Amino acid sequence: MLLKALLVVSLLFPFCTSIDTIEMDQHVKDGDLLVSKENVFALGFFSPRNSSSRYVGIWYAEKDEKDQKAVVWVANRNDPINDTSGVLTIDRYGRLLLYSNNMQNIPVWSTNVTVQTASTSCMAQLLDSGNLVLFRDNKSKNFMWQSFDYPTDTLLPGMKLGMNWKLGIEWVLTSWKSQDDPGTGEYTNRLYSNQTATPEFFVFYKGLTPHWRSEPVDTFVSNQDEMYFFLKNDSTSTRVVLKDSGLVQHLRWNNADREWKELWSGPKYRCDQYGECGANSKCIPDNFNSFECECLPGYEPNSVNDWKMRNGSDGCVSKRVAVSKCRNGEGFMKVAQVKDPDTTKAARLEKGINVKECDQVCLSDCSCTAYIWS
Repeated sequence: MLLKALLVVSLLFPFCTSIDTIEMDQHVKDGDLLVSKENVFALGFFSPRNSSSRYVGIWYAEKDEKDQKAVVWVANRNDPINDTSGVLTIDRYGRLLLYSNNMQNIPVWSTNVTVQTASTSCMAQLLDSGNLVLFRDNKSKNFMWQSFDYPTDTLLPGMKLGMNWKLGIEWVLTSWKSQDDPGTGEYTNRLYSNQTATPEFFVFYKGLTPHWRSEPVDTFVSNQDEMYFFLKNDSTSTRVVLKDSGLVQHLRWNNADREWKELWSGPKYRCDQYGECGANSKCIPDNFNSFECECLPGYEPNSVNDWKMRNGSDGCVSKRVAVSKCRNGEGFMKVAQVKDPDTTKAARLEKGINVKECDQVCLSDCSCTAYIWS
């Protein structure tokens, strides 16, 4: 009797194995899943929040927060499918294709690579890093295509944010349109540098209008071929997300609370927004009940009316307009509570000098109006 009971239990709970790879004769239909080897990430069709549109995406397999998938990549972000007819497959030329309406002739989305001749060995695999890779055979170590080269709004460990000059690739995060629409949003997060100074993160709004910038980045790789930022933490429990509001968040999964905890974010405070107070002024974050912009010593508002209306974007101008300030008894005054200057606009970068030498270098150059030493 005990043997029969054990047999019944084993039939009720069959053994399961995750499938992380599809080949040319296989399909991923709406309702099917690819799950990475260690059950870290899953790929399949999903609908975001209040939307009924269907997308192919990658999300954490076991890190749902309040029944919401933490989606890290979307294939057809600007081309949703309106029903559950979607099919993901690989054609005879090695292209990963997404079809709707029972394999119609024109794909909704596809990879931009093909093999030169028809092949039967191409396959796609979802890795435990969250990377979807396309390759020719099990022996090949070079991917024909990988989702890490085409990020959406999320940076994962192992991904790059920056540019490869040799290949002509720029790795950029682009926000969703909204929480219900993963289409291309209005904000982008880029690593930017003038190639002579330390690179910085920028969040741009509607193209190249600066919305926020970070402090100079200290975790990056730069050589003749590429320059990119990467996450130091190799854990798959951390990610950087660019929200549809323009907010950049660094998140870490807390297993005890079953939720994503914020490590840092920006812009977070009113002085964080790029150019909040314009030239020759600074933003005072502690002035909660008064206007946050303040002219630097020796300067006055460029537009008094704008200043009264609490608009400091036009900045300040010198009170000594008609008097030359160069080699005319000028000096420097220390200004506290300021952010490192925008290195993409810094006129000069000197290395290996002390603060006194930096002072003299700036005094000897009439175009130099301020310096920072670190």
